[in-house]
Amino acid sequence: QQLPASSLTHIIYAFADINPDTGEVFLSNLLADTGSLSPTSNNLYGYLQQLYVLKKRNRGLKVLLSVGGTTYSPHFASPASSDSGRSKFATSVLALIENLGLDGVDIDWEYPANTAQAANMVLLLKEVRQTLLPNNYTVTVACPGPFGYTHLLPAEIDQHVDFWNLMAYDYSGGWSNVTGDQANLFRSADHPESTPFDTESVINYYASHGVSPNRIVLGMPLYGRYFNGTGGLGQSFSGSGTYSLKELSLEGAIVYYDCNAGSSYSYSASQEQLISYDNVDVARQKAAFIMDRLGGAMYWESSDDGVGDESIIQTVSGILRGEGIGLDTTPNRLLYPNSTYANVRHGM
Repeated sequence: QQLPASSLTHIIYAFADINPDTGEVFLSNLLADTGSLSPTSNNLYGYLQQLYVLKKRNRGLKVLLSVGGTTYSPHFASPASSDSGRSKFATSVLALIENLGLDGVDIDWEYPANTAQAANMVLLLKEVRQTLLPNNYTVTVACPGPFGYTHLLPAEIDQHVDFWNLMAYDYSGGWSNVTGDQANLFRSADHPESTPFDTESVINYYASHGVSPNRIVLGMPLYGRYFNGTGGLGQSFSGSGTYSLKELSLEGAIVYYDCNAGSSYSYSASQEQLISYDNVDVARQKAAFIMDRLGGAMYWESSDDGVGDESIIQTVSGILRGEGIGLDTTPNRLLYPNSTYANVRHGM
């Protein structure tokens, strides 16, 4: 799918894995990522070649390699607990950046389970920062929205990252007792049972623990969470799942926008189905919230976005670019003389 490059400042390419024994970071799908099953191939192809070419055409577009995510996060704890593991992690990240023609790394550890792991996360980020700093590569962290943040050490983390990517979604889903909003900005006064979590409270928590809100990037879901067999918002349900925004069908449903909660959902009485998702009205409200308090927007994930006037990315970026803080135009990097790939060394 064609990425809307002119509406983006960074692409976070997910996910790389970690060797839990050594700490080495490595690509999780060599064939898709590089176009070859051999790590010693002479030229870079695959998705990462396409991203390098996209960077050449859009000099303000930076590409970060995201490490971890839900699947690979259990592999962080052991290497993060030792000097050798942290060192191997950082040097292997640097090698991947310089071999693959990237601009930095995003650390997505979901989530440190206790205070010891939280302290080790800080040490890991410090090692990564020190290793990447001579070449001024970007370091970011994906941080939890609904839960998992109370073990973190925000002020200490903040010393070693350029910005925070707040995963402000999945506030409700199949694990919930009742249907609810999955990415609401605020608690709902009318339906408190449907908003057990809210974005404003999370941001206030980080701010009260040493993180300036203008360094927080608001994550927005490009998918809806559906609940089947339900009578409506805040009620029981019998099944659940997700739809991408581009495949979301609202035929026969009524769409509700709650400006007080900063959320929207659809409900079909005939199908007994509720879908919690961000519509364009919510996107506009979140863009205004970003302009007032935060550092930017991110999206999970780009290929799920709505089409045309229903695009959340285009709606938010258009507002930020035209009415607000503007988009970052810091140039990307194209020179990688030490890459193991000949075409990267020669600039494609």
